[in-house]
Amino acid sequence: MADDLGYGDLNSYGATDLRSPNIDKLATAGIRFDNFYANCPVCSPTRASLLTGRYPELVGVPGVIRTHAENSWGYLDPNAVMLPALLKKAGYHTAIVGKWHLGLESPSRPNERGFDHFYGYLGDMMDDYYNHRRHGINYMRLEEAEVDPEGHATDLFTAWACDYITDRAVAKTPFFLYLPYNAPHTPIQPPQDWVDKVKAREAGITDQRAKLVALIEHMDAGVGKVIDKLDETGVAENTLVIFTSDNGGQLGVGANNGPLRDGKQSMYEGGIKVPFCAVWPGKIQKGTRSAQTALTMDIFPTICEAAGVAVEHRIDGRTILPRLLGESAPNADRDLFFHRREGGQEYGGLTINAIRRGDWKLLQNSPFAPLELYDLNLDPFEQHDLSRQNRGKFAELSAALRVQIQRGGAVPWQPPARREINESELR
Repeated sequence: MADDLGYGDLNSYGATDLRSPNIDKLATAGIRFDNFYANCPVCSPTRASLLTGRYPELVGVPGVIRTHAENSWGYLDPNAVMLPALLKKAGYHTAIVGKWHLGLESPSRPNERGFDHFYGYLGDMMDDYYNHRRHGINYMRLEEAEVDPEGHATDLFTAWACDYITDRAVAKTPFFLYLPYNAPHTPIQPPQDWVDKVKAREAGITDQRAKLVALIEHMDAGVGKVIDKLDETGVAENTLVIFTSDNGGQLGVGANNGPLRDGKQSMYEGGIKVPFCAVWPGKIQKGTRSAQTALTMDIFPTICEAAGVAVEHRIDGRTILPRLLGESAPNADRDLFFHRREGGQEYGGLTINAIRRGDWKLLQNSPFAPLELYDLNLDPFEQHDLSRQNRGKFAELSAALRVQIQRGGAVPWQPPARREINESELR
């Protein structure tokens, strides 16, 4: 999983100033989706959906989990059933290498939530890709132990993932590896030689764009090394590989979301529509493409079905494995909800929401702004708000959205200790 990778920031998704041969190879060696959505336009909630198969607000993660309690907007439900825990029961060795971002304290750390192995970063963003600190705190961990490795985070995660694959190949047991890179999230800090290479190739590219392109290309090279390691160890032929992003690209640092409106943090398409591709040799036909609409939370049941693991509890995601395998599978008729809680004066601790029903989409990008209505079939780039012209559809979708907001509001999203806040915070 990439972090803040824009819909248009891969060569296979339309980028002309960027080279992403390894991720593009996944698309050509398997299937790519044109209408895949992240569950949220920001980090933690999408990751919660991936690992639980639920809407994030229904497992206590409506917003970003951060270091400081007064600005943290999620608490992963301790009772939520996690994907690695299910796979572990079925005999899979489970690992996360990279960015966790679903909790800093017990009981919300990776080894407590079903992962046998954790080598990576507990927190949200890094303030520096080389010293790996956030607010001066080192969140790099090997299992529960603090570690302080040297090197660019992308290179470290790539190397650790390759080491894990080698170990699992020797063990000859099935494994689940979750590899969430920090790249290309801010700070935009690629190795300088990658920037130099981009500038030499792309005449007229701005410094800002060159740095982001270099950070993405550097990550793409890491993905290539991981895929090569699967081949070298002889496990590629029996491995399902999925690639996606947690949300859209951040426009302010030069991201490209193609023709889509807006970017990260926004409920417009540019904030939530993301690349998705999957490869499974001998199972997924090469070079296929799907227009089916799917969400991050659908990955949970898809992986479980591929692994032969029964899902016996309630989830919101729906398997897309038949679509991946080229079997006839009608488009599921369902509402898609998007929900984000945030602090600061812009949000005030409140939420922004969206619903997609068929080609209709109702959304807001501020809790203090009116809802907007779009027909994505006729207006895929969301230029013409129909909220005043089509009051019937507006009423229909807003009623459905309110029900989902109530569902999310019934789930605790702060740790119990937050009920006893300091008096100083109220003054």
